Parts: sequence; structure tokens; C-alpha cells
Amino acid sequence: MSEPARQYHETSARPAAVPLRDWLAAMKEAAAQAEASGEATPTRVQARPAPIVPPPAANAPAVDPDVSELMAENLMLKAKLRIETDRYNEIQSVLAQELRNLRAHIDEEMAELAEIRADRDLWMARAEALAQPLFQKR
Repeated sequence: MSEPARQYHETSARPAAVPLRDWLAAMKEAAAQAEASGEATPTRVQARPAPIVPPPAANAPAVDPDVSELMAENLMLKAKLRIETDRYNEIQSVLAQELRNLRAHIDEEMAELAEIRADRDLWMARAEALAQPLFQKR
């Protein structure tokens, strides 16, 4: 796992997960004690809607730390990829604009050359017309 991903994972993911685990464990204990004593579960627990993601079953294996590190690294890599994609798109748009500017400049230069060529052709025709009597036999 890359060092930045490890630092991100160690600084952000683990502290937030521990209080959630403690809360879930406390809720399970309260429900187990209520069932054992034959009482209804506490009203606060009953009033809450069911969680969107159910907690893992007791017999389910715990999440491997390597898997959580891989997940954190995957999230970091996805974020980097998103940033690189944005940069690539920006560079593409800048390059496209520069190409448009270059093409416009070339078109202007070609138009000037076309004018010069037309002037040159005109002057050559004039010079030939003026020189023609000099080369004719009398």
C-alpha cells in the first residue's frame, strides 16, 4: 500500500470506526439483556428505523485489515484518477484553443502571401506587356 494511502487510512478511517463499533456493541448488549430478562427492548432502539446496512452477523468473519487498507488505497487512487482526468481535460481544452489560434494565424499569413502572389503576378504581367514591344521584330 502506498504511503499516502496508509496515512490517509490511519488518520481518518480508524478513529471514526471505533465509536461506531462501540455503539453497535452497546446496542447489541442492550438487546441481548432485554431478551434474556424477557423485557421489551428499550424504546429508543424500537423507535429508530432499521439500519440501511445491517450489522455483520456474529458468525461472519471480521474484515481483514489488509482489505480495509486496500479499500482505502482504492479510494485514494480513484480520487487521484478523478483529479488527473480533470487536469487532462483542462490541458486538452487549452491545447485545442492554442491550435485554433495557430490555425487562424496561419490563415492570416496565407492570405497575406496570396495577396503578395497576386501583386507579383500582376507586376510580372505588366512587365511582360511593357517588354513585349522590345522583343518583337520590326
